Amino acid sequence: MSTPIHPNSARRWALGAGMAAVLAVAAPAAFAQNATKYPGKTLTFVVPFAAGSATDQIARALGQALTQETGQAVVVENKGGASGMLAAQSVARAPADGYTVLITTNTTHAANEHLYKKLPYDPVKDFAPVTGLGKGGQLLVVNAAAPYKSVKELVDYAKANPGKLSFGSGSSSSRMAGEMLKQLAGVDILHVPYKSNPLALTDLLGGQIDLMITDVSTGVPQVQAGKLKALGFSTQERSPMLPDVPTIEQAGIKGYNMGYWFAAYLPAATPPQLVSQLSNLLGKAVESKQAAGFYAQSGTSRWHGTPDELAKFQAQETAKWGKVIQAAGIQPE
Repeated sequence: MSTPIHPNSARRWALGAGMAAVLAVAAPAAFAQNATKYPGKTLTFVVPFAAGSATDQIARALGQALTQETGQAVVVENKGGASGMLAAQSVARAPADGYTVLITTNTTHAANEHLYKKLPYDPVKDFAPVTGLGKGGQLLVVNAAAPYKSVKELVDYAKANPGKLSFGSGSSSSRMAGEMLKQLAGVDILHVPYKSNPLALTDLLGGQIDLMITDVSTGVPQVQAGKLKALGFSTQERSPMLPDVPTIEQAGIKGYNMGYWFAAYLPAATPPQLVSQLSNLLGKAVESKQAAGFYAQSGTSRWHGTPDELAKFQAQETAKWGKVIQAAGIQPE
């Protein structure tokens, strides 16, 4: 025998059924919305160079800005060594979920393929370009006790004493800047490799090497402290931080022009939607107040754009670096 349903109960049942239907439809939508929320957890910025390097500094500055924007923490992981190859390889093999980001330079993504016969990663196939982060020049520095007061005096000594001077480098940008100096000035200077520019700078301060061409954020503090002398700037415009220091070209090395750049990459299989979201977030970080200090103190120009723009720029830079390396007579290791 069936039990009759009271009209009020019927209405309540209908309402309840209707709500259940609404929830049944809304639940998947809400789940999908949460699933696409990015970032939803801590991000890791992998840096190919040691703590204190310019790449490390920009990663930390942008990480702070990104945390301010999203509320999610950013961990900076330094994987120095092997000219950035260790860090690049680790990110190439990381989960393609948007949470492991390579903050790197032209070292790993334009120069290395011309400097090494075999790379443990493919700079194009293994990565999804995200955005550029900054561009800048480098500083030719010597120990404060060195007798040279200009690029000309340094070059004259090197010509009179072939093979007696040495230059250190902790990145391909630094190395190629030194190699270009050797090539265009016609001098023989020994190259001494380091895992990072700060390590090379330590030996320069200690007198183990004679000179280096390093990023501004690493070199300027030592110049301002009177421990190093700045002889020239690597690009064709002077550094706004040291306007009295001539460019290396102005100092007499015609045609000299060597800069560097920072950019962000994700593993190749990362969904395009996440790549685009991170690109937009990092674009905001580049323009943020939190990152302003790094750009001002390092003399780095702000630079960001779309993933496609970075991909095209990277291709152009790879070709350019290949020509410079070939002209320098450097054989792949």
